[in-house]
Amino acid sequence: MGTLNIFILHGWTYSTDKWRPFLDLLRQKGIKATLLKIPGLTEKSDKVWEIDDYVEWLRQKIDDQKVSNLTIKQFNNKFMIIGHSNGGRIALNFALKYPDKLSNLILIDSAGIYHNELIIKIKRLVFGRIAKVGKKLNSSEIFRTLLYKIIGESDYKDATPVMKQTMINLINSDKSLNLNKVSVPTLIIWGREDKTTPLSDGKLMHKLIKNSKLFFVNKAKHSPQFSHAEEVAEIIFKTVEI
Repeated sequence: MGTLNIFILHGWTYSTDKWRPFLDLLRQKGIKATLLKIPGLTEKSDKVWEIDDYVEWLRQKIDDQKVSNLTIKQFNNKFMIIGHSNGGRIALNFALKYPDKLSNLILIDSAGIYHNELIIKIKRLVFGRIAKVGKKLNSSEIFRTLLYKIIGESDYKDATPVMKQTMINLINSDKSLNLNKVSVPTLIIWGREDKTTPLSDGKLMHKLIKNSKLFFVNKAKHSPQFSHAEEVAEIIFKTVEI
């Protein structure tokens, strides 16, 4: 078996250290996995991004075939993407625009389902008021930290102003994400105890993406590739034709 190259899109994080054990497992199985640095997160960027910007950024990465100075070995002129959380959102949008470039799509606890429940509406309202509240309370860091904890959005709290707007743009883009039009063979892996992107999101993605398979990882939360790395790697190895 030859060496297969896969691009990995990490989630909303500023460090990729936790990915190392999972990457090592993939490489042991003959899968050359390249973890991309995402602008605004693990790669410096001072601009506000839209979802289309990330899709074109990914297309350029692939077309250049220059990732960490490695030459991409293509299979039938196609490649695979693993997307975790927000990385899954980018991967899904890419799959919709450039399906002919993909042989398979692998989603791990992916973002992409738009939520409009009451609690989400409250969070969005709070996002819009936080700056004003902060000024009135003399920019109390303790208060802001407590408030972000209450609404459950530490990623938003830790983001720069530019990336806060980027996050809002990406979340809003889910409203127009037509999952039922995804034609690429898709493997969906989900932690059963995920509270960030709930299990119902994974089930809905599986229902909407016609050519998809869904696997649950017991006792895993939002990042099963970290907590259950061997199990996730084994699912990929046994399910995806490599």
